[in-house]
Amino acid sequence: MPRRRAAPLLRGAAAALALFLGFAAHGADYTMTNLWRAWLGAHSDSSPALSPDGALFIGTAKGDLFAIRTNGAIRWVFHTDREIRSSPALAADGTVYAGSRDHSFYAVTPEGRLKWRFHTGAWVDSSPALARDGTVYFGSWDKVFYALNADGTLKWRFPTGGEIVSSPAIAADGTICFGSHDRRFYAVGPDGKKKWEFPTRGPITSSPAIGADGAIYLTSVDGNLYALNPDGTLRWRFRTGGITESSPVLGEGDTIYVGVNHELWWITPGGKTIWPRGDGEPFYSTPLALAGKSVAYLSRRGAQMVLDERRDVICSYYCRGGGRSCAAVGPEGAFYVIDQGYQLGALDGPLPLARSTWPRFRGNSRNTGNVADAPFPPASGATR
Repeated sequence: MPRRRAAPLLRGAAAALALFLGFAAHGADYTMTNLWRAWLGAHSDSSPALSPDGALFIGTAKGDLFAIRTNGAIRWVFHTDREIRSSPALAADGTVYAGSRDHSFYAVTPEGRLKWRFHTGAWVDSSPALARDGTVYFGSWDKVFYALNADGTLKWRFPTGGEIVSSPAIAADGTICFGSHDRRFYAVGPDGKKKWEFPTRGPITSSPAIGADGAIYLTSVDGNLYALNPDGTLRWRFRTGGITESSPVLGEGDTIYVGVNHELWWITPGGKTIWPRGDGEPFYSTPLALAGKSVAYLSRRGAQMVLDERRDVICSYYCRGGGRSCAAVGPEGAFYVIDQGYQLGALDGPLPLARSTWPRFRGNSRNTGNVADAPFPPASGATR
């Protein structure tokens, strides 16, 4: 199939969708163009957060938290003492929250200065979830799930029987959901009291997604994809055999995309496979649900792929190294990805995010893990 260079980045989601439909109609497969690169100095498995005013926030394996403008200029760098695997979350007031493997959780001001630091007993790889009242939620390898006030003081702690790397999701009623290595999925109220728990047969290392009707989708290394009702009862269980860390995301109509071992799967809201697609390599990253029933993912070898609903490649870009990072997507479709190993790059992606409650890792561009902040939140109810 012939390849050609992408057209310049189009303005507006409607224009981007028209561009996509034109390529799809002609069966075109093109290479996305790199618009800029910013040097990070280390690899990153952190998924960038994107602010409404055009800034990207990302952590690195050297323990640096970067703020980078969407033109590629570095705004500031904040240093922690060890690797940042946690994906930063951006509050409405501009505060940036992230965990580090130096056994600490950080709040950083919009200017890149330390606001406060909270010490835990182990690594903090779990990405934070932000409630509308300013409460910050995250888990730690010390087997404790934490709720902090906006000033960094402890609100409550919830111990589990295993390490917590799963990043929490906040439902429309304020319930906080997360998984643990103790093979249980927990729902905790804003007061820190357990609402319910759901047992699986293996550790839960991925992060949940919340649908428009409140359904909760999660995976476990027991090889199953689960759909739970908001009260914690099982809606359905689907055997995938998957053991990788890829988290589910939701496309149009709450269709589900998730990485399963060496493949990307598209699954209906009822738990039936539409298709799998593989490239023969382990699938660690979380996919991106895009407009027009398309989906993007990063392969382990570093290929950023965009597929249409027939599994055909619309466009691609070789990032020269894969990982667990999920790209950020601008409102006009630009992709922000780990490129050339140690750099954050911008690509002229063809599509904006899908019209759903959870189209990407952490649910939305600011990485808040809160369904109320979704690009297209549920019609009724509001997260507190």
